[in-house]
Amino acid sequence: MTTTQTETVHGLFEEQVRRAPRAPAAVCGTERLSYGELDARANRLAHRLVELGVGPERPAAVALGRGPELLTAVLAVLKAGGAYVPLEPTGPDRMIRHVLTDADPVVVVTEEVYRVRLTDATDRPVLCLDTAAAELAGLPSTAPDVRARGVDVACVFYTSGSTGDPKGARIEHRNLLHAYRGWQEVYRLSESDRILQTATLEFDVFTADWLRALGTGATLVMARRNYTLDRTAELRELHELVIGERITVMETNVHLLRRLFEYLQPLGLELGSVRLLSVGAEKWYLDEQLRIQRYLGPGVRHINVYGVAEAAVDSTYFDPATLADPPEHAERVSLIGVPFPGNRVHLLDAEGEPVPPGEVGEICLSGPGVGRGYLNRPKLTADRFYADRRHPEVRLYRTGDLGRLRPDGILEFVGRDLGPETVAAAEVEAVLRGHPDVRECTVTAVPREPRPGPVLVAYAVPVAGRTLDPWALRSYLAARLPAGSVPEAVVPLFELPLTRAGKLDRAALPVPAAGVGSAGSPGSAGSVKAGRAGGAKGAGVWADSAPGPASWIAVTAVFALLSRLFTEPIWPGSTDVGLVPEPWALVFQLLYLGESIGFGLGVAVLFLGGRMLSRLGRPEGLTLLTRLALVWLLASWWPQDNAYRTTPRHDWAAQGMLAVVFNLALIVSAAVLVRFLAWRAPAHPKAL
Repeated sequence: MTTTQTETVHGLFEEQVRRAPRAPAAVCGTERLSYGELDARANRLAHRLVELGVGPERPAAVALGRGPELLTAVLAVLKAGGAYVPLEPTGPDRMIRHVLTDADPVVVVTEEVYRVRLTDATDRPVLCLDTAAAELAGLPSTAPDVRARGVDVACVFYTSGSTGDPKGARIEHRNLLHAYRGWQEVYRLSESDRILQTATLEFDVFTADWLRALGTGATLVMARRNYTLDRTAELRELHELVIGERITVMETNVHLLRRLFEYLQPLGLELGSVRLLSVGAEKWYLDEQLRIQRYLGPGVRHINVYGVAEAAVDSTYFDPATLADPPEHAERVSLIGVPFPGNRVHLLDAEGEPVPPGEVGEICLSGPGVGRGYLNRPKLTADRFYADRRHPEVRLYRTGDLGRLRPDGILEFVGRDLGPETVAAAEVEAVLRGHPDVRECTVTAVPREPRPGPVLVAYAVPVAGRTLDPWALRSYLAARLPAGSVPEAVVPLFELPLTRAGKLDRAALPVPAAGVGSAGSPGSAGSVKAGRAGGAKGAGVWADSAPGPASWIAVTAVFALLSRLFTEPIWPGSTDVGLVPEPWALVFQLLYLGESIGFGLGVAVLFLGGRMLSRLGRPEGLTLLTRLALVWLLASWWPQDNAYRTTPRHDWAAQGMLAVVFNLALIVSAAVLVRFLAWRAPAHPKAL
């Protein structure tokens, strides 16, 4: 006998099954499942899971690709009384092993293509739905006689793990039921909705998507591809899916939304039947929200949501329609609005006391959505989930994010708590994103020896077709920020590193190269080299360590030796000093040796000098010209002198050509070097 919908999340689904068993429940490509068909499949699998030992407080991992079978497995675990642990089967091996070790599920539900990989990561049974299909088809299509309670754990979300140590947040049925009621009221969900699901399985938004759809009687449209992580997935495909499947409700992360609208706007495309666009996972600035609202028109409602997995996904929301007038500097604020019904937000200082309105405090959450705590982490749970000292009956969750309450009662998101530098970092980010060549950016605090504390470092991604110069960006900031707020460095990146959930991965941001000059000097911000650490790609210069002295010596020596070996075959007799008396013969021999070494050093500059010159922060074009000029200034003496010595003395045409080719080129090279040394960042970026 199953429980009622008031106690469990699968009870909501079962109510819709009874109401309209033939209504479409899930769509994925050409696959279609009605509510009745999905329920029968989930029931059959639930019987098998009960046999394997799944039950209350006994979890099962779900590691399947995108498709209706994923929903079958999730519902089956819940119907068996257990908690599901969503595990992306294509994720990193380290993550898979960590989750399976920490959660220790009774069974792993997957498919044959992932069996070997998952079997290597756990000793627990692995049940493949495709190879077990015949066996499952013979099991009862009615629900197993299992009773689950509202206080039982329904799922365990493993957070994105920016610290490298993901934690399992335990969420109970009652937490998700509370969240669903909030979505129902704010989103105005109905059975006619068609809700798009694009989130990664392990991300809490995946659970929010299916619960909003299947708890309401709506249709869940599952995207076959992950448009956040799969960079081969074209945004054209996503737009065609939204239009073709008549999507009415969609949620996406900020980074994917920016890419989507960069595709839509030049083509004048819209979102078809979409009536509600929910955006979360990262800081979404108000000017972006208002700009998209103007583009799509009043028929599409835009909501900026804020929440954490530990408190059942979403805790607050902001609808710009509630604004009487847009605030000044909309490009510098991110509004996360008001709590979902039944939730509360507390802004507290380091001592756990409320901060005055307008002051920045840590965002702490309370209400029925706050989960049980972290699996196997009693100390961390006690630190992050605790009783309000003023109202002990109220249980709070510390998010580690900072916010402020505006005079109009709307909550503003400041950013992740980086320590004392948080507010300054948020200010820098807000100003930097106003640069016309910056598409998106972030600012963080980075430890820097020998300074006692961290310094601010900004990271910027260029608008398509534009190039970012780090020194010019820093000059732009210096003209608009207080002196103490200017970041130590600005690092251009091709893209910001993201977690699998689509959030900014701060741990993967490249650390600026050591040896950055003091603030304000030509070698300060400009000396930063954007890196590839953790997948972040630099827009020009890499943060890999520069070649050391051994590399320079080796390249110089090899090409110096080659020049000595090839001198006689190319220019016979050019280095013959047999008729030159001493000590002048030795002088000429040393000169020839110096020319060969100069040639070798010039080749070394050609192959190894890029990073050295780029540290000085000049424009890319000028840096490249200077690199070539140095090559010519060093390497040209070997061919030039040998050519002069072997050209007939009275062959004026040849002598003149040599003078033009070599000497004028030397003058031009010297001029380029002078320009490079004298260059200063322009005061305004448009002058670049």
